[in-house]
Amino acid sequence: MIRYSKHYLAKLEDLLSETEYILRYEKGSFKPGYCILRDKKIIIVNKYYPVDGKINCLLEIIRLIQVDVKRLSEKNRKLFMQLGQTELTT
Repeated sequence: MIRYSKHYLAKLEDLLSETEYILRYEKGSFKPGYCILRDKKIIIVNKYYPVDGKINCLLEIIRLIQVDVKRLSEKNRKLFMQLGQTELTT
């Protein structure tokens, strides 16, 4: 179950920190609220989004990028597996 809180956002940020991608919050007029620079492995999320918007962006991004599960810690591996079973609702 998705919890829209700063704590849950921090969990998703921690998960992404263990991937090859770098997460940055910056201003921008990205249509979906984020931009993925695949060649440079950088994810940029609109910093003016509220917490629930940032969480929805990160959940969508995690489903789009390739995540090497072997690189994840045990707690993040469990979270990643749970996210694979959770449907994104907006």
